[in-house]
Amino acid sequence: MTSTLRTATVRLPAAALPTAGPLPILHGTGVPGEGQPATLLPYTAQGRYDRVRTDRELPAVVLENEQLTAFFLPTLGGRLQSLRHRPTGRELLHRNPVFQPADLALRGAWFAGGVEWNAAGTGHHPLTCAPLHTVRTERADGTPVLRMYEVERMRRLVFRLDVWLPPGSALLHVQVALHNPGEETVPAYWWSNTAVPETPGTRVFAPASEAFHYDYSARLRRVPFPVVDGTDRSRPAGVPYAADYFLDLPAGTERPWIAALADDGTGLVQFSTARLRGRKVFHWGGGTGGRRWQEWLSGPDARYLEIQAGLAATQLEHLPLPGRTTWSWTEAYGPLTDRAAVDGAWSEAVARIDRTVRELPFDPAPTPDDCPVEPLFEASGWGALEQRAGALPQLPGLPFPAPGEEQRPWLELLETGKLPISDPPAAPVTGAHWAERLAGAEDWHALLQLGLLHLADGRPADARAAWQRSLAAERTPWALRNLAALERLAGRTADAADLLAEAHTLLPALPELTVETLDALLAADQPADALALVDRLPGAQRAAGRIRLLEARAALAAGLLGRAERLLADGIEPADLREGEDALDTLWYAVHEARLAAGGPVTDAVRERVRAEWPLPRRYDFRMRPDDGR
Repeated sequence: MTSTLRTATVRLPAAALPTAGPLPILHGTGVPGEGQPATLLPYTAQGRYDRVRTDRELPAVVLENEQLTAFFLPTLGGRLQSLRHRPTGRELLHRNPVFQPADLALRGAWFAGGVEWNAAGTGHHPLTCAPLHTVRTERADGTPVLRMYEVERMRRLVFRLDVWLPPGSALLHVQVALHNPGEETVPAYWWSNTAVPETPGTRVFAPASEAFHYDYSARLRRVPFPVVDGTDRSRPAGVPYAADYFLDLPAGTERPWIAALADDGTGLVQFSTARLRGRKVFHWGGGTGGRRWQEWLSGPDARYLEIQAGLAATQLEHLPLPGRTTWSWTEAYGPLTDRAAVDGAWSEAVARIDRTVRELPFDPAPTPDDCPVEPLFEASGWGALEQRAGALPQLPGLPFPAPGEEQRPWLELLETGKLPISDPPAAPVTGAHWAERLAGAEDWHALLQLGLLHLADGRPADARAAWQRSLAAERTPWALRNLAALERLAGRTADAADLLAEAHTLLPALPELTVETLDALLAADQPADALALVDRLPGAQRAAGRIRLLEARAALAAGLLGRAERLLADGIEPADLREGEDALDTLWYAVHEARLAAGGPVTDAVRERVRAEWPLPRRYDFRMRPDDGR
């Protein structure tokens, strides 16, 4: 019996790979809960993608033995893209037939399918569409190991995945390690999200009798499971709207697990060692909005749900990871067949699957750190830069390649004591050691970076002062935009709009800045100014789906219903549509209500007539909760 590791490619219809823009993310996750970051610095938004797909080849690493073939995408967050059971030829995951980014991650770009690894904070990982360092190593018995790792720069943690297939085993083993190299305790977060096919009879199982239910209306409540409000929620196909169920597994569960079985009783089970205690099921729901979302992400006829596993009981929580400490655990993924469970009583089915999971052969012992490594793919140079700065120690088995072009300005600061001026600005960094090196900054660029460092450190007043000094040194769109973000957070929408309008005048060719400026003008109730800006845009910018949406909103607010109606009729398709965003359905109904009301009040009778005579077109229906569209 053998286990092999090789490089390969995956060919499929794909949009262009997302790239990061120059605008730092100055807000947090927007999710309540202890440990949530105030900003997503040092990351910049990763919103540069579209919906034009052509055949492309994506780099892959393949692990294979007699039982399983596993495809990983090291340049896309290390995603486990496919897990095929070789004896039956059955795909165990939702293997997305396309690569289509959408705005669901903390930085923006995200794609559906497979198993995604999420560190940092509530939401999809900042590196979910970015490369990981990838090497080949091996276990003591010679079994090949795929190792993927990177520095998570927001929390300043190093995460590592060691993946192997024991010879003859039907279980893919994944050992995850989170390492905090600093002295301070850090809020830690991890969720492994597994997308599996959803059939009309799919049923999800876990050893739980209660759950925390989140239904996209900002409510988290404890409920019995699986029957909630008279409906069996272990059968997602019968539920009309999207929902999260964080399953409350008993404390001390040795092998926490979750499984999804199709109508015929075949499916996938995921289990782990005890540290990864959380389990969750997410489904899009069987309504029009949920189906539309799945079509948006995976093409027609692609139905899936997610079974997930995390460090905490829910995704609103973080756990304190002490300084100079490593947490690790081992996960397993493999086929499960239990036809009787699909139609059986919950308690009996769970007990039987639990016995099966306990009997599965599982080897969670770690791979030795001192085994030789063979580089396969390189990621960023940030880890090497932090090592040069003395903020990250050399870690056994985790070689970080030399800093690259993106890190060059900061390397020059280390070597000469001066950060070179660059426009656009250098990619941001975080950490007190960088702020100390910029303490005497005088030029606009160094002061701009110092302000970002202050904001990341939770000091907005110091950030404001640094950016005001940056503006005094040179009036740049970058400092204007950052100050506008502070003004808007403080509720001063008119001031924010003025600052962004000036920034856009200085840098009209940056689409991300155009979007922020239009959004700020609408928030400040200046639709005429927003429309005037749109009218000045070059054709390529004006044709973008997000800008067409903002134009239609501005036209509605300005009372130009014909303009808004024409945009809706021609089609508005924002490639960066956000999860839970209700802008399209809200716009559709508001335009028709305004037309029917003819300048008068929009009454309940008007709303009812609009819904009867102008039902929401399917292309605009991304509703995820019952009150969407009111």
